[in-house]
Amino acid sequence: MCGRFAMDQETNDLIEEFVLDGNDFRDWSISYSIAPTDTVPIIRERTHQDTGEVPRRVEPAVWDFHPSFLKNTKRPQFNARLETVATNGLWKGAFAGGRCIVPMRGYYEWTGEAGRKQPWFIHAGTAGTPGPLLAAAGLATARKLPAENGEELWQVSTAIITTEGRDASGEIHDRMPVFLTPDVYDRWLDPHRLDTDAAKEELLAVLQRVAAEVAAGMTAYEVDRRVNNSRTADPGDPGLILPVG
Repeated sequence: MCGRFAMDQETNDLIEEFVLDGNDFRDWSISYSIAPTDTVPIIRERTHQDTGEVPRRVEPAVWDFHPSFLKNTKRPQFNARLETVATNGLWKGAFAGGRCIVPMRGYYEWTGEAGRKQPWFIHAGTAGTPGPLLAAAGLATARKLPAENGEELWQVSTAIITTEGRDASGEIHDRMPVFLTPDVYDRWLDPHRLDTDAAKEELLAVLQRVAAEVAAGMTAYEVDRRVNNSRTADPGDPGLILPVG
């Protein structure tokens, strides 16, 4: 986990939910089947170099973490393990100063044998009724890519931090996203770099605490197998997260 999730809120809803100053992602469309390499909305703060202001915005990011130093690879990098996120060379720079939120309604996991896998939707509501929007702890990075006009453009990409699966998620899969509670949004999104090991350890402890708190309220139910194939499932179909049976 996490290899697929649903995000059913419009841009304006995200602005209200996360008390944003604005956004740069008006092209976002609701999707109930978001897969790695898709473009997703993220919430992040960046310090304005000229004014020193720190606006909070919703921005597009490719769900495939790709810092400028990483060579092209066929395998997308979309999950970072909480246990090594502060020390692993791929993630540690973003953990220190590139943190973001990846909003979602819930995510999918599968049980069973290959060819007969049963998808489950895991969320924060009651059985069969998706609950409040979830805020996954994410990492963001940016690199320059060539544009059609010969110039360069910035591409932002992201990954979701995962931890040991607990409660409803732990019954289906051994990993789950680290979900944040609203009281730690400001701390997590603070763009100032963590420059000491003590500061990093303190933030890791916060993540462990809130992840356990949110996990205690998670619920899972079976959904239609149409969601099994990300290439054929209609991402705009809300029926993908409805319970079967």
